[in-house]
Amino acid sequence: MTPSGDRLPPGTALVIGVLMVSTFIVFLNEMLLGVALPTLIVDFGVSPGTGQWVTTGFLLTMAVLIPASGFVMRRFNLRTVFLVALSLFIVGTTLAAIAPAFGVLVAGRIVQASGTAVFLPLLMNTTMSLVPVGRRGQMMAITTAVPSVAPALGPALSGLVLSTLSWRWLFILMLPVAVAALVLGAWKLRNIGTPEPVTLDLPSLLLSAIGFGALVYGLSLIGEASAGNAPISPYLPIAVGLAGLVAFVLRQVPLQRRDQAFLDMRIFLRKPFTLALLMMVFIAGNGIGLLVVVPLVLTNVTGLSTLQLGLFLIPGGAAISIVAALSGRVYDRLGPRPLVIPAAIIWVAVLGFLSQVDENTSVVTLLVAWLVFTSAMAAMWTPLTTSAMGALQAELYPHGTAAFATVQQLAGAAFGAVFISAYTIGSGARDAGVLDTAQATDAGQAAFMTAWVVGLVVLVGAFFIRRTPDPDADGPVPAASAAARSARRADGALTESGLTRGTA
Repeated sequence: MTPSGDRLPPGTALVIGVLMVSTFIVFLNEMLLGVALPTLIVDFGVSPGTGQWVTTGFLLTMAVLIPASGFVMRRFNLRTVFLVALSLFIVGTTLAAIAPAFGVLVAGRIVQASGTAVFLPLLMNTTMSLVPVGRRGQMMAITTAVPSVAPALGPALSGLVLSTLSWRWLFILMLPVAVAALVLGAWKLRNIGTPEPVTLDLPSLLLSAIGFGALVYGLSLIGEASAGNAPISPYLPIAVGLAGLVAFVLRQVPLQRRDQAFLDMRIFLRKPFTLALLMMVFIAGNGIGLLVVVPLVLTNVTGLSTLQLGLFLIPGGAAISIVAALSGRVYDRLGPRPLVIPAAIIWVAVLGFLSQVDENTSVVTLLVAWLVFTSAMAAMWTPLTTSAMGALQAELYPHGTAAFATVQQLAGAAFGAVFISAYTIGSGARDAGVLDTAQATDAGQAAFMTAWVVGLVVLVGAFFIRRTPDPDADGPVPAASAAARSARRADGALTESGLTRGTA
C-alpha cells in the first residue's frame, strides 16, 4: 500500500497524463524523418550533410528555445503555455506536409520545434512540483521515458508509413492526433499557480541562438569540409558558437542576482546536478544522434527496406519504456549507482560491437545489439534525470528542467552532426551520390567508433554518481527565490479545484 504521504494530490495524475500524452506526440516528430532521409536525399537532390538538417534543425531549434522555458513557465500559466505551444506545433506540421521544396520542409520543422521546445520542461517541472518525494522515482521514470521512447519510435513509425505512402503522410497523419490533444488540453487543463512579473532578457535569447546555432552548424560542416564541399571552414562557426555560449553564461550572472536570469547558473553549484547533466550530454548525444546514422547504415549496408527498417526499430522503443519503468522502482529503493554503472559497461560494449558491423552481420544480431543498447540507455537516463532534479531546491526546478532538456536536444543535434561528419569522412566519398556497400560499411563503422569513444566518457563518469543529498540541508535559498516559493505555496496550487476542469 502506498503511504498516505506519498499519495498523489487529487487531479495530479490527470494533469501529468495530459501533458505526457501531448509531450509524446510532439517528441514523436523529433526523429520522424530519420528513416526518410535516404528518400529525401534523392527526392530533393541534396547531400547527406544537407539532408540531415531536417533532424538537426529541429533539435537545434529546441536547444536554442528550451532555455527560455524557465521564463515561460514563470511568466505564464500552465494552460496558456500548453495551448500556444501545441498550436505552434500544428502550424509547423501543416507547413511541412505541404512543403514544395527542401527549404520549406526545414522551415516547417523549425516551427514544429518552436512549439515542442517547452513541453519537456513543462512536464518535468510539473511532475517535480506536484509529486511527493517518495513517488518521484516512479513518476520521473515515466516522464523521462517520453523524450527517449518517442524519438525511438519515430523512425519505426516512419518506416511503416513510408513502405506504402509518401513522406508527406508522416505529417498528414500526425495532424488529427495533435488537434485531438489540443482539444483535450483545452477541455481538461486549467491554470496552476500565479504568474510572476518576470521579463524576457532578449540579449540572453540572442546569445543562446548564436552560441548553440553556430556551434552545431560548425560541427555539421566537418564532414562536408573533408570532402571539399563546405562553404566555409567549420572552425569559424565553432569558435563563434563557443564565444556566444561564454557570453551567455556571463550575462546570466548579474541577472540571477535580481532573480531575472534566462537560465539561473546557480543550478550548477549542485555537484550531483552538474555531474548528471554532463553525463546526459554524452548519453543523449549517442542515443539521439545515432538515430540519424542508423537508418543510413541499415539501408546501405544490410539492405533493409523502409518497412523492415521501421519494424527493426520498434522493439528498441518498447524496451526503453519497460526498462525506464523498472529503473524508477529500483532508483527509489537503491539509488542510481546499481543502475548506472552496470548499464554504462554494457552500453560501451555494445557500441564497440556496432563499430565492427559489416554486410556479413546478420539482422537478428543487429536487432539484439540495438535492444541491449536502448535498454542500457534507459537504465541510465531515468536515474540520472531523477538524481539531478532531486539535487535542486524547488525554486530552481524551472531552470533545472530547462537546462536538462536543453542539453538533451543540443547533444542530439551536435552529436548527430558529428556522426554524420564521421560517416561522410569514413566513406571516403568525394561527392553526394549514393554510397556503395563497401563505402557505406566504412562510413557506418567510423560513425559507431566515434560513438564508442563518446561512450567511454559515460563509463568513467558512472563511477562518480552518488545518491542525491537533500538540497534543503545546504542552507537558505536567495531571498527572491524564497519569496517566490512562499507566493506559490500561498496560492494553493495543489488544491483539488486548481488542477483540472471539473475536479472541484
